[in-house]
Amino acid sequence: MRTYKTNCPEIELKLKRGEVKKMQIKTSRDSFEAFKLFYDQDTIELTESFIALFLNRANNTLGWLKVSQGGMTGTVVDIRIILGTALKIAAQSIILSHNHPSGNLQPSEADISLTKKIKEAATFMDISILDHIIYTESGFYSFADEGLM
Repeated sequence: MRTYKTNCPEIELKLKRGEVKKMQIKTSRDSFEAFKLFYDQDTIELTESFIALFLNRANNTLGWLKVSQGGMTGTVVDIRIILGTALKIAAQSIILSHNHPSGNLQPSEADISLTKKIKEAATFMDISILDHIIYTESGFYSFADEGLM
């Protein structure tokens, strides 16, 4: 292997392997059950988090990423982080999720607008956004089930 001498920093992507268990996602209920594993149940009613779940062509999970964690009423989502991660791991599709600490399952206009923006950006890279799940302790809302995808 050749070693290059440069003043430019090298960027390295690392996958943290835990207990490796791939899941196949076929329904919004499957998505909800998967996201249960990723949310901190102790803070779900205190802070809003945004999580992306990355899938291969067979809808098997490749991994997940907590994109952001905010306050009680919102969190900032950088679309470049989501799509950059998808490209680095060769994901074919993504399922988005965020929680509502209030317990309200209805999407806000900001939720709908963000989802459309992410979907449009992903389209340019041939990555599908399959769903956006609003997660609460009492249940979930699926953008795909409600015809918003």
